[in-house]
Amino acid sequence: MALPDSFHELAARVRNWGRWGPDDELGTLNLLTADAVRRGAACVRTGKTFALALPLSEAEGIQLGFQPGRLNPVRTMSQINAPLTADPDGFCSSDDLVVMGLQSATHWDGLGHVSYGGTIWNGHPASSVTAAGATRCGIHRVRSLTGRAVLLDVARARGVERLDGGYPITADDLDAAVDLARTTVGAGDLVLVRTGQTTLLPDKLAYAIRSPGLSMGTVEWFRHRDVVAVATDTMPFEVWPPEDPDLVLPVHLLHLVDMGMTQGQNFVLEALGDDCAEDGVYELLLQASPLPFTNAVGSPVNPVAVK
Repeated sequence: MALPDSFHELAARVRNWGRWGPDDELGTLNLLTADAVRRGAACVRTGKTFALALPLSEAEGIQLGFQPGRLNPVRTMSQINAPLTADPDGFCSSDDLVVMGLQSATHWDGLGHVSYGGTIWNGHPASSVTAAGATRCGIHRVRSLTGRAVLLDVARARGVERLDGGYPITADDLDAAVDLARTTVGAGDLVLVRTGQTTLLPDKLAYAIRSPGLSMGTVEWFRHRDVVAVATDTMPFEVWPPEDPDLVLPVHLLHLVDMGMTQGQNFVLEALGDDCAEDGVYELLLQASPLPFTNAVGSPVNPVAVK
C-alpha cells in the first residue's frame, strides 16, 4: 500500500537532504560539534554515573522471535585456562565469543537501517545496502556519540509510573516533560525519552507486545529543535500498535530516512529517572558511542549518563 499524502507532506517539511552536502552519511550527528560536547561536559557536577544498557545475556534477552535474525546474545567460551606454552603451570588464558543480533538489546539504529521509495538517508539508494552491509551510512561512520542530553520523563510529567501500552506520545507531552525538567532542548542536544516501559521486565511479552512511544506528531518537534539523536526505553521506539494500521513504523522512516536522525531503543532509564526526580536536574553528559562494526546498520551500546 502506498504511503499516504499526509506522510509525504510531513516528510517534505522535516527533510534534511543536502543540508550537509550531497555525500553526507551522518545526518543530524553533524550537529554534535565541539561546542555541543563542551555543553555536555559542563553538565557534570556530582560525578554520579548511570549505566543505561540491558544485560547482554541469552537468558535475560528481550527478543522473542518477532523479528527474524534478532538473536539474543549467545556467549560461549572459546578457551578455558588454555596454556600458552608447553608448561601448564605457566601463562594460561580464557577467551569467549558472542553471537547476537546487533539490534537485539540496547542499541542505536544507523541511517542505513530502513528505507522507503528506494532511498535511505540523504537520497542515497537503498541498493547501497547489500549482502556486504551498508556501503553508505554504515554505523561505523559514527566515530563518537557524546554530548549534552536531556531526560524527558514523559511518564512523570503525566503523573504516572508508566505510560499505557499503545499510548502515542505527543508534542504536548514532550513540552510537559521539558517543563518538568526546567531546562531547554536545542540544537546539538541528545534526548532520552522515559515512558516507564522497562518496569514491565522481566515479563518480555508485556514489554514488547504493546508499547507507548513517539507519535508522528512529535517528528516536527525534534526537527525544529535540531536534536542530534533520540533514544527511548521501549522496543519499537515509536508507539505500537501503530496509530494508523496501514502505516507501519512511520517515525522510523521520517527520522532515519528524511531527517537523518539516529534512533536508540531499549535504553534503561529507571535509576536515572529516579535520580533526576530527586535532585531536579534532568540534563547530563551522555556517552553512547556505537561499536564500529564496518557497514553495520545498527550497533549495541552501553550508554553511560554522567551527572
